[in-house]
Amino acid sequence: MHINRSLVVVAFCFILSNQVEAATIYIDPGVATIYRGDAITTSVRLMPDQNNGECINTVDAVIRYPENIQPVDVSIGRSIFSVWVEPPTINKEDRTITFAGGIPNGYCGRVQGDPGFTNVVADIIFRSPGLQIGSTPGGNTALIDFAPETTVYLNDGQGTKAPLLTLGSTLTLEPTAGSGIIDNWREAVQQDEILPEQFSITLERDTLAFSGRYYIIFSTTDKQTGISHYEVMEEPSSEFSKFNWGGTDAPWIRESSPYVLKDQSLNSTIRVKAFDKAGNEYVATLVPEESLRTISKRETIAYVLVGAGFLFVLGISLGLLIWFMKRRTRALSIEKSVKGSDEDIVI
Repeated sequence: MHINRSLVVVAFCFILSNQVEAATIYIDPGVATIYRGDAITTSVRLMPDQNNGECINTVDAVIRYPENIQPVDVSIGRSIFSVWVEPPTINKEDRTITFAGGIPNGYCGRVQGDPGFTNVVADIIFRSPGLQIGSTPGGNTALIDFAPETTVYLNDGQGTKAPLLTLGSTLTLEPTAGSGIIDNWREAVQQDEILPEQFSITLERDTLAFSGRYYIIFSTTDKQTGISHYEVMEEPSSEFSKFNWGGTDAPWIRESSPYVLKDQSLNSTIRVKAFDKAGNEYVATLVPEESLRTISKRETIAYVLVGAGFLFVLGISLGLLIWFMKRRTRALSIEKSVKGSDEDIVI
């Protein structure tokens, strides 16, 4: 893979100097050459219009790519965004990559001392097809660009769309393999032994969200390879756990934030496991406050069944006792009558 970075930077600066009244979202590197079987990491970067004091808080992007190159992964480990309405998604059928994310209070561009390369929104890893018989579909040039519906929004509290300039990337695909396979992303994943960042689970309840049911919010980052996915477990913690969702062998299920709890009685210990792209994991735990816990519907049924059973047994016992007492009283009465008759005969 060969990248003439100095040429790219000069060209990029020239374009920006003539487009001072628009935010810019671009793919870095803008020009590169890769050999068959190699992979390249491209970065989606954002630059607000700093001349007008512009700050961007949301990007809704659609990236298009041709059939002669394939995206293999997307990482947001280095992203300046902390909130994702739609995490990066690869659609191989439509040959698009979509995402929507943002940053509270907005991103206002370079700060003093920033060399200008910390404005990453997402990293996309593309791979050139390996050796194959026949010509490569789409030719030896791959143009990766932004669809017209790509939009950025100002941090003005009104959802105002910002004027936008988009710059794609042109990859030249060499028809032959290089001296060795280049795949920096795979190497990064193999070398990543660092756990995702520690995080906490937040318990929420809102009458306007999820029909007033309890839900949790969680999020973390991984600066090396990025977060792959999350798994959630609700582990019953009461003595009547067998009546709660999941039982003592509650499974881990793959979910995302926000997550509506199955156990609305809050009698479960909630665990969220975050995985990075290398398989490293970190587990966060939440034990709901005692004051919030209630008797679950299943526990209520259990209590009713136990109470009904107790009353049934008590009723039978009382019935037997009454029957026994009546029988005893009758026996005593008969015995007394017989004894009285005997006395009359003696007299």
